[in-house]
Formats: sequence, structure tokens, C-alpha cells
Amino acid sequence: MASRGARKRSNQQGNDVRLSKTLSYLLRHGAEKEGFTFTEGGFLYVDDVLKWSSLKTYTQEDILRVVENNDKKRFAVEQDEDTGRVKIRANQGHSVQVENLQLSPLIEASQYPVVIHGTYRKAWESIRSQGLSKMNRNHIHFAPGEPGDSGVISGMRKSCQVLIYLNLQKALEDGLQFFLSDNNVILSPGNCDGIISPKYFSKVMDRETGQSLDLHTNS
Repeated sequence: MASRGARKRSNQQGNDVRLSKTLSYLLRHGAEKEGFTFTEGGFLYVDDVLKWSSLKTYTQEDILRVVENNDKKRFAVEQDEDTGRVKIRANQGHSVQVENLQLSPLIEASQYPVVIHGTYRKAWESIRSQGLSKMNRNHIHFAPGEPGDSGVISGMRKSCQVLIYLNLQKALEDGLQFFLSDNNVILSPGNCDGIISPKYFSKVMDRETGQSLDLHTNS
């Protein structure tokens, strides 16, 4: 039978997961819909956020704990230099436009010899023929290395089944733009249609079997 301390830790972990997901929605997608206005860099003040009905049972301490413990470093917090108020933002993953998100342009492909997009088998056939799409987000996300490599903390879901390796050099030479977020995720808006063509895929691997997947369609 679980001890009272173990149950308390389990309850806190569950609450922290819910808080993290709620913050992700608000800071990446729903701020304007919920009546908030981003400050420069995509920040919201924590004391304002805690007045929102979905977060009114939480405290600033709860938010700071979730930011500190998030393994993918999805969020950043800063103290406002003028007011001393604490503010929070999502580092990447937005579907709304954010001014001055502090993304660093990638110029030299040699800095990132391995660039990977993670996806699922059910999506691969469409991606193989049509390419990667940013869909309803601002960017297509890539990890700067293999899952588990040092420094690779975000950029793909842990449950991804298919790994798409990008020829970053070729994509940069053809004018596609790439950026690095504060939590070390490589981002690209794609071409004018929000797409990265399959011609920029260097190889594709089934993550479970380690087998290479065919880059060519059957048509």
C-alpha cells in the first residue's frame, strides 16, 4: 500500500502535468482567445496568468516548479526589470504570431550535422509524397541530433516511430530558413506554403526496427 508521502508526490506530479499542459495551450495557442496580450518576446505576467479561471487554484511557486522541472524546457521565466514582476513564455511551438521570440538564425549547416524530425508511421506516406508541413503552427520542428544525444532535450515526441533526417546544407542553399530556440529546438517556417519538400530528406528510419524506409513513392 502506498504511503501518504508517495500519494502526495503522485498527486503533485499529476497536478504539475496538468499545469504544464494548460500553460502550453495558453502560451502557444490560446492567449488572445483567453483575453491576454503578449508583451515583447511572447511573455505574459505570471500574476495575470494566475487570475485566469483555468489556473486560479495554482500559485507562482507551482508555475516556477513546473518550469524548472520540465524536461523539454518548454518555458522560460524572467523578472521584469522595471516592475520586478515575473513573466513567462513558451520557447517554441506557437500557432500565433509572436514578436521577438529570440530565435537564433542558423547559417552554417556544419554546426548541426544531424537534424531530425520525428513523426509516426500513419503520417509517413503523406509526408513522403507531400513533404513536412507546419500545419497550424508557425514552424516545423526538428531535434539537433539523435534521441538521447547530449543536448537533445526537445524537438520531437518520445513516442515518435519514424525519424526523418534532413539535409540541412541543401535546404539552406535553396533559401529555406532555420532558427534555434532557447531550448535547443531547430525550427523552420518551410517554403512560402509552409512545406519542406521530401527532396531535402537524406534518409528515413523506422525507430523501432532501425530499418531504412523508402524515400520514393510508388506512383
